[in-house]
Amino acid sequence: MEESSSRNMRREEAKKVRQKTVKKRSTEEEEEEQDEIFNFNKKPAEEEEEEEDEDLSDSEDSVFSGLEDSGSDSEDEEEEGSNDKEDGDDEGLKTGPEESEQIEEEKGGVTHKKQEDEYERDSSDEEDIRNTVGNIPMEWYRDFPHIGYDLDGKKIYKPIRNKDELDEFLDKMENPDYWRTVHDKQTGSDIVLSDEQVELVNRLQRGQFGDVNFNEYQPQVEFFSGDLMVHPVSNRPADKRSFIPSLIEKEKVSKLVHAIKMGWIKPRRQDDDSRGRYYDLWTNEDSSILAKHRMHLPAPKIPLPGHHESYNPPPEYLFTDEERALWEQQDLSDRKFPFVPQRFSSLRQVPAFPRFIHERFERCLDLYLCPRQRKMRVNVNPEDLIPKLPKPKDLQPFPTTQSLVYRGHSGLVRSISVSPSGQWLASGSDDGSVRFWEVRSSRCMKTVQVGGAVRSVAWNPNPSVCLLAVALDSVVLILSPSLADRQVVSSSERLLSGQQEEEPAEGVGPVTWSEGEGEELNQGIRLKIQHPKAVHQVAWHAKGDYLASVMPDHSSHLQVFIHQVSRRRSQNPFRKNKGLVQCVSFHPVRPYFFVATQRSVRIYNLVKQEMTKKLQANSKWISSMAVHPGGDHVVCGSYDCRLSWFDLDLSTKPYKMLRHHKKAVRGVAYHRLYPLFASASDDGSVIVCHGTVYNDLLQNPLIVPVKVLRGHVITHDLGVLDVTFHPTQPWIFSSGSDATIRLFT
Repeated sequence: MEESSSRNMRREEAKKVRQKTVKKRSTEEEEEEQDEIFNFNKKPAEEEEEEEDEDLSDSEDSVFSGLEDSGSDSEDEEEEGSNDKEDGDDEGLKTGPEESEQIEEEKGGVTHKKQEDEYERDSSDEEDIRNTVGNIPMEWYRDFPHIGYDLDGKKIYKPIRNKDELDEFLDKMENPDYWRTVHDKQTGSDIVLSDEQVELVNRLQRGQFGDVNFNEYQPQVEFFSGDLMVHPVSNRPADKRSFIPSLIEKEKVSKLVHAIKMGWIKPRRQDDDSRGRYYDLWTNEDSSILAKHRMHLPAPKIPLPGHHESYNPPPEYLFTDEERALWEQQDLSDRKFPFVPQRFSSLRQVPAFPRFIHERFERCLDLYLCPRQRKMRVNVNPEDLIPKLPKPKDLQPFPTTQSLVYRGHSGLVRSISVSPSGQWLASGSDDGSVRFWEVRSSRCMKTVQVGGAVRSVAWNPNPSVCLLAVALDSVVLILSPSLADRQVVSSSERLLSGQQEEEPAEGVGPVTWSEGEGEELNQGIRLKIQHPKAVHQVAWHAKGDYLASVMPDHSSHLQVFIHQVSRRRSQNPFRKNKGLVQCVSFHPVRPYFFVATQRSVRIYNLVKQEMTKKLQANSKWISSMAVHPGGDHVVCGSYDCRLSWFDLDLSTKPYKMLRHHKKAVRGVAYHRLYPLFASASDDGSVIVCHGTVYNDLLQNPLIVPVKVLRGHVITHDLGVLDVTFHPTQPWIFSSGSDATIRLFT
C-alpha cells in the first residue's frame, strides 16, 4: 500500500513539472517576440528548484516573478499554491532531471536508472557561459539596461531589482543564507554558496590546499629505483642507426674542424699543474713581461750572510769591549750589524734569534709597502740652474776699494750721515761726541760733546739749510755746525728762529721745546726737544722742515713723534700701539710715512690720515729700513740675517729675499742717483748690490750682488753698525764697532 501511494505522489509531481515547462515555453516565445530573452537552458536543475522555492532571490525565475507580479496572473497564483504544498511536504522531495527520467521509465513498469550524461553537470568555474562579454570591468555596463550578450549575440537584460534598503535589511535579518549569498557581476544575480564552496573559500583563506584529500606530506615516489636491475627493461633489439655513423654529426664535426683550422675557434689552454699551485713572486722578475713596465723595480734582495753571521766566526769579526760599548751607544740605524757576532762551539748550542719575527715582519713591509719607483734622471748642467745675470764689470761704477779711514772716536760709532752737498760727514758715537769730518781729507773739522751716547744722527736733506739732528737718551738736539757759506747759515738761523717772537703753539704734553744756552750755543746746539722716553732714531722729511723721532716701547702708544721745526710744535700721529716700532722714514716724493715694526712695515697716507698698505717682511725682527728714491721700492734688513726687497706695486710680500750675510743685518741704504743699495752686518762686511728699477711695470727689478767690502774689525760680537752712500758719487761710508768710519770708493 505504501509503495502504491508513493508512486501516485510521484506521478502527480511529474504532471506538475510538465505543466510548468509548458507554461515557461509559452512565456519564452512571447518574450522573444519582444526581444527580451533570457537564456535558461544551461542552468543546473538544483538551482531551478531553489529559485522556485524562494520568490525573493534574484535568479532567472525571479525575473519572471518580477514581471508576473506586475501582471498578477491566475497561473502564478496556482503555482504559488502548489509551491506552498510542496514546502509543506517532505523537504527531501525535489524533482530534478534524473528523477523525471526515472518516472518516465517507471510508466513502462520497469524501474532502472538511465546512464548519466557525463557533461550534464559540467560547468566552468572560470567564466559564466551565458555572458560572452569576456574579462572586462562590468562597470562599463553601469548606464545600460543590458549586462552583456549571450551565445546568439542577443542582449542579456539586467534583472529588475526592486529591493530597497529596508528589504535588504529584512533579508539580512530573516534569510538564514544571507551570509553565504554572493552577487555575480557578470549575470547580475545573487548566488547562494553551498557548504562545500564555503569550506573551499575558508581553506583558501587559511592558505591550505583546495582539495581536502590532498596530502602534502605524502612520500615521494621515485621514478627510477636505486636498485641495479638484472634484466633489461625491454628486450628490443638495437637500432640500425646505432651502428652507422650519423651524417648530421659528421657535418657538424667537419664545420668545427674547419673553424679551428681558420682560427675562429681556439682550443682551451690546458693548465699545467706540474709547476705547482704556489710560486715565488719575485723569481721571474727579469722576464719580458715585467720589462714592458717602465716604472717596475724589482724588490731589493736580502744580502747574503757573511762571516760575522757564522756560529763560529773568525776572531777579527768578534767585538772587543770598546767596540761593544760603542755599538750599544749607537743609534739602531747607524749600527753596522743589527746583532753582536758571537762564537759557539757547535751548532746545537746556538740559541733562537730573538728578533727573528721582527726581522721577517720588516722584510714583508719592505716588499709590499716600500714605494719602488724608477725616476728618470734629468741630465741638467749645474751651470744652467744659475740665473743669467750680467757680469759685475758691466754694472760699474760701484765702490770696490777702501780709500779712507776716519779715526777719532773712542767708542762704538752707531750712526753716520752725509751732508746734502757731499762735503761733510757727521758721526755719533757712544763716547758722547758728535764729530764733523771733511769727506775728501778725513780731517775732523769739529767735535761737539753732547754728554751721552749718541743713538742716531741725521743731516737735514734740504741743501739750502745746514742743520743736524742728534738723538741721545730722551733728547733730540738740533745743531747748526756753520760748515757752509753765509747764505746757507743765515737761512738756517731764520728757520730756527722764525717763530721765536711768538709763543710756541700748544703741542703734545710729553714733548717740550727749549733753546740752547751758554756753552751749548757756542758748540752749535740751537734747539733741544725733550721726549718722555729714550729716542732711538731720527729722520728728516725731504723738504727739511719736519723731523720724526722713534721711541720703541711696548706699553705706550707714544712711540713716534713728528716735529715741525719752523713752528716748534710736535704731534703724535698714532692713537693706538701698533707694535714695537723699530724705525720710520718719509716717502721722498709723496705724503707717505713708513713705519717699521718687528714683523711688518705699515705705510700711512699723511693727507688722508689712514693706512694704505701693510708689508709682511717674513722675518722675525726688522732692524733697519730704506726707501728707494723713486718711492716704489723698500728694502728691509732684519736681525735674522735676511734682506727683503719689496715692490710696492707688485705685492705686500717680499719680491726677493737675500741671505748673503752670516749674522744680523744692522743697516741698509739706497744711493740717491746710482742703481745701488748696500747692507751692513755684524759679520764685519758690507755687501753692495746693483738694483735697477725699470719704468716698465711688467719688468721686474734686476738685483745683482756686485761686491763684498771688508775692513772693519769685529769687537764685542758687533761688526758694521751703519752704512750710507755719498749723495753724488758712487762711494759708501760705513761705521763700525771698532770706533772707525771707512770710505769705500
